[in-house]
Amino acid sequence: MTLEKKENTYLNFISGAWVASAKGTTKASSNPFNPEDIVGHIQMSTSADVDHAVSAAKAAKKSWKKLSGQERGHYLYKTADILESRIDEIAECMTREMGKTLPEAKGETARGVAILRYYVGEGMRKVGDVIPSTDPKALMFTTRVPLGVVGVISPWNFPVAIPIWKIAPALIYGNTVVIKPAFETSVTCVKVIQCFEEAGIPAGVLNMITGAGSVVGQGLAEHQDVNAITFTGSNEVGKRIGQQALERGAKYQLEMGGKNPVIVATDADLDLAVESTISGAFRSTGQKCTATSRVIVQGAIYDEFKNKLLAKVKEITVGDGLQEGIWMGPCASENQLNTILSYIEKGKEEGATLLSGGKRLTNAPYDKGFFVEPTIFEHVTSDMSIAQEEIFGPVIALLQVEHLEQALDLANDVQFGLSASIFTRDIQNILSFIEEMDAGLVRINAESAGVELQAPFGGMKNSSSHSREQGEAAKEFFTAIKTVFVK
Repeated sequence: MTLEKKENTYLNFISGAWVASAKGTTKASSNPFNPEDIVGHIQMSTSADVDHAVSAAKAAKKSWKKLSGQERGHYLYKTADILESRIDEIAECMTREMGKTLPEAKGETARGVAILRYYVGEGMRKVGDVIPSTDPKALMFTTRVPLGVVGVISPWNFPVAIPIWKIAPALIYGNTVVIKPAFETSVTCVKVIQCFEEAGIPAGVLNMITGAGSVVGQGLAEHQDVNAITFTGSNEVGKRIGQQALERGAKYQLEMGGKNPVIVATDADLDLAVESTISGAFRSTGQKCTATSRVIVQGAIYDEFKNKLLAKVKEITVGDGLQEGIWMGPCASENQLNTILSYIEKGKEEGATLLSGGKRLTNAPYDKGFFVEPTIFEHVTSDMSIAQEEIFGPVIALLQVEHLEQALDLANDVQFGLSASIFTRDIQNILSFIEEMDAGLVRINAESAGVELQAPFGGMKNSSSHSREQGEAAKEFFTAIKTVFVK
């Protein structure tokens, strides 16, 4: 069965079939390098479509739950092989749809393959413990059971990895899924779901509906038959989804914003620190929740670090992510571009000094796309908007301090606590950073962005609802513990 119709229209996937939305209305998903390049037309689903998809997932959950972990893992294993065979196709679609460079898109798709294979193994791990009972004639033990129907709401910045790191554990632990991808990368998500379809995933176990977050995302959060919601996105939307889930007693998991610091100590390897700062801040056009946003540098090496940073940023090549040699692509959308430009203006208005970049690129070949220069500010104070609020773009703020204690205080002086890194050779600096940094992910002599798929991922403070994704930790969200007493 083909999912494409005339004019490159993509459908919803419900109960094992590709179907149009109830009203049949669509909206174009376009290339941020050239919005005239239409990647595909996406279904703008309604509450009726949400009901349809949730009903399908609910109907399938009993039979899916009864399969063994090994049997469920078989479908993930086949999906991984199919996804791997389509890396080039899916990566190219991702680059066209959200702008990240083709090497980054291929790496992300390969990561999706690895995540699927990891969770195949999780299907064979233990699900409980035997606990001694006070009754010598009784057996007491725990087991883990699936939650039921899980709603997945995924963002546009990692349109393969994040959906898969939510879908794979949800499925392997016995849940059924309805996913609502970000509109901007819905075509990429369709291609991922195609891989599950070709692997033979049973009807209703995995469903996908596209459209507006205010309709589909909110519909999933409010639906009485959705037992859990896992969300990655903005703080504003995440908190609203959490409140809606809480009101009806559903389990929820929120991964939200970051304002991630890098500390550069006087004894740091400056070349490594500069290279890692550039990569952490400007890869994927800074559109990562773990991207470096603040760089806190000790005064003794501040000027040397700054000069090396400014020289290195000049080497960045900006352009169409599909072209060889391009290091940084466009912003994912016009709205995202305008948000970034507004923060650059705020930085100047609030008294920061613009050292590099700060402009929209408008000459050919950038004239049709959503391009902004890599941007660096200095003379930034911690109360400025560019030091406190998530920009989600290629903008970094330099802050100068004298002592490590002051650096740690500044690093923690935000509402977020997702990731942080430090560059130092001093073991005491390292230990102080590990102990005092209020972040869910701390990295030593490495960029702030990035986490390995087998490790727990999540933030502190307003970055998270305090649960963790990925690795073995995922079962804490996607299952419930049942205690069994046998006499």
